[in-house]
Amino acid sequence: MSIEMDSLRASKAKLRKMIMGSLKQLNQEQIQRQSYSIQQRLLSLPEYQAANKISVYLSMPSGEVSTRCIVEDALRKGKQVFVPYLYKEASKDGRAVPAVMDMVSISSETDYNCLPVDKWGIPTPDPASISTRVRSLSGNSESAGSENLDMIVIPGVAFDRDRRRLGHGKGFYDFFLHRYHEYLKLQTFGEATVENLQAPFLGKKFGFLFGRRHKLIEFCLPVGLALKEQLLPDDQAVPTTPTDWKLDALVVGDGSFYCKAT
Repeated sequence: MSIEMDSLRASKAKLRKMIMGSLKQLNQEQIQRQSYSIQQRLLSLPEYQAANKISVYLSMPSGEVSTRCIVEDALRKGKQVFVPYLYKEASKDGRAVPAVMDMVSISSETDYNCLPVDKWGIPTPDPASISTRVRSLSGNSESAGSENLDMIVIPGVAFDRDRRRLGHGKGFYDFFLHRYHEYLKLQTFGEATVENLQAPFLGKKFGFLFGRRHKLIEFCLPVGLALKEQLLPDDQAVPTTPTDWKLDALVVGDGSFYCKAT
């Protein structure tokens, strides 16, 4: 099993390096042109139009689909918008704890435009402001959890036509989706455990539990955005493990659209 996992990790790393090399060849005009096409398609989806709460990744300055217009449109239409926030749980035994992701609210375009940027140039909520924001998991207000996320817009490095996704290798989105599923299960059935909601990302620990949804839970719609250079050819697939969540829909910069069969 260890040899198999090592081989899979090597395959992911090789694919990640290849796609990121291709992305470096794109200029901003090419990225913006594809981003506009993707934005228009996403905004026209009935699921987006009906959504009340939407989580959207905030894009890097280059190398991926821009989400600025999506965030601005959602705010102007009165949707509650959530964005990623990385933090570390307090360690009980003094050992280093890996960062995990939650989604926190932004209140307005002014709030969005005033977010400080991190070392990658990504707008990121100031840690000092988190206590004033609604959090999708660790609710700190009366409204937290009263209405669940309807859609989560997710980035990636590579995608295939069966909606598999390769991220940057940290597991932030896969673990968030798992934790959010457990959170909804707790709300619905009281079955989630504190450990499943708060433990750091450990693929071996969660194993097959990842990526499997309870059929009675109304889960958010995970949607990926991909430049055409990030979409693998028909005969290729993103290597995955049971910890990798499959998207429900994928919008691509060449106008193609892939979605889960209903």
